[in-house]
Order: sequence, then structure tokens, then C-alpha cells
Amino acid sequence: MKESRLFRILYYLLEHKKATAPELAEEFEVSVRTIYRDIDYISSAGIPIYATQGKNGGIAILDSFTLDKSMFSEAEKEQILSGLEALIATDGKATDELLVKLKTLFQIQKTNWIEVDFSDWFQEKPTQNVFNDIKTAILNRHIISFEYFNHQGNNLFRHIQPLKLLFKGKAWYVYGFCLLRNEPRFFKLTRIKHLSITEEKFLPKDNMVTIDTTIEKEETITVTLKFDKHMAFRIYDEFASESIIDKQDYLIVTTSLPNNDTLYSYILSFEDYVEIIEPKEIRENMKCRIEKIQEKYIT
Repeated sequence: MKESRLFRILYYLLEHKKATAPELAEEFEVSVRTIYRDIDYISSAGIPIYATQGKNGGIAILDSFTLDKSMFSEAEKEQILSGLEALIATDGKATDELLVKLKTLFQIQKTNWIEVDFSDWFQEKPTQNVFNDIKTAILNRHIISFEYFNHQGNNLFRHIQPLKLLFKGKAWYVYGFCLLRNEPRFFKLTRIKHLSITEEKFLPKDNMVTIDTTIEKEETITVTLKFDKHMAFRIYDEFASESIIDKQDYLIVTTSLPNNDTLYSYILSFEDYVEIIEPKEIRENMKCRIEKIQEKYIT
């Protein structure tokens, strides 16, 4: 407990530059006498801490002091490096250079344990640049502009005040205040084209700081599907195990899917290895769509 308080006092002084003994006593809920005793312990450890008297006096640490690697346990060093390796996946070269410096300081050799690739298996151009540009705009408070394709197939030119990058439902989104709609919105990164960072800066509105960033869910419908076992590799990848019933010759899946065109295009991606069992209206709608597709190929 005492050792923990000594470190907290040290970091408090590093952050606030200077503090009085009564201020530290109140902050750490101990007596002033205990604070002075703690200061003696810190000083005896070789840390250049000192106290001055008078109107502007207080307890401080020499400006030239820097944290030494010995202040971190081996476990803490591992956690710091692992966290940075995870951050490199989205932060690029700047963090990589910092990681190299800390590896040298801590004298620890670590292997890269994580990598994030923004490209899809079927896309030629990754969205890494879009992600990094948005990140830069968020940190520097610059408005961004881009062309956006919504789920209705329309594309509009948008200007937004970007506030946060969010990974949800296997996809990256940017959350920000849309100047076209005059309200906060989410934009899926894969639907963003021709993005640019403008010179115009912004200050986030107070009510935008704590706003709920939960993406509004689409209307869904429960469907029961019968799959050929040839599709087992996809079924177990894309559906919860509790929703799958393994029969001898086929798989039955009961799940919720978006009640719109996405449902049909998704089911069709399984080709002739799937059959809609329920509900009846979805089955009939699929039949009509297949007939329309057939008409295009009848000569």
C-alpha cells in the first residue's frame, strides 16, 4: 500500500509540476506528517525531489528528471510493449519508432503478435489510407469531405466533423457530425470514396462528447435455413454455434437477418447450397427474385 502511494505521489508531481504537502495529504487521504515521511523515502531512492518554503513554495521534482526503466516491473514492461504493438496496427510508423526505443530501454525482444489488414480478400485497394487520414483529421480537429454510398444505393458528397473511429459488426465506421444532415451519424469506411482533409478546423460540441455511439440496428426478421454440408465451413464461421442444428446430411440454422435486400443477396451468396424453410413470405419472395434472374439468362 505504501509503495503504491509513493509511486502515485511521484506521478502526481510529474503531472502537476508542484504541490503543497496539505494538497498531497488531501489527495492521498493521509496526514501531512505521512506525506513528509513519504517524500523522504522518495528522496532516499535517488529521485531529485525537493521542497521550498514561502508563498509559491511546495514539493516538486527537478525538471531534468525522467522515469527510469527500473520503475516498471517486467510484467508492466511486457504490457506496455504489447499495447504498443497492438496500436501499431492502426498507427503506423510513428508508434513503431516509439516501440523500438522502448524495446531498447527495457532490453526486451518481442515478436509482433498482432496485425490488422484493412483490405478484403476480394478487394484490390485496402482502406488503410482512409483510416489513417480520418485518424489524422480527428486528432487535429479538421473537417473531412468525401463521397458516400448509403445502403439505398445513393451517393452524396458529405462534410463531417470526425470524432471517433469505431469497429463494430466486422467493419470500421467513422462517427461524426454530418454538416449536410446537421446531426451525428456513422459512416462505413468501405463506402467512403475520394476522401480529403479540409483546412477548416472545428471544436466538438459539448453534447457530442458523451453521446451514445451505438449504431442503430436494422430491422431484422427470423429465418430458418437449410444448408448443404458443403457449406459447413461458412456456416460455422458466420453463425452462432447455438443457432446451428447438425443433421446427418445437412445443417439447419435459425437466425435473424436484415429485413431488406441484404437478406436476399446474402442468402444467394450460398448459391444452390441453401434453402429457405421459414418464413413462407421470404421463401416466396426469393422464388420471385430467382425467376427474375432466370429471365435474364433465357435466350
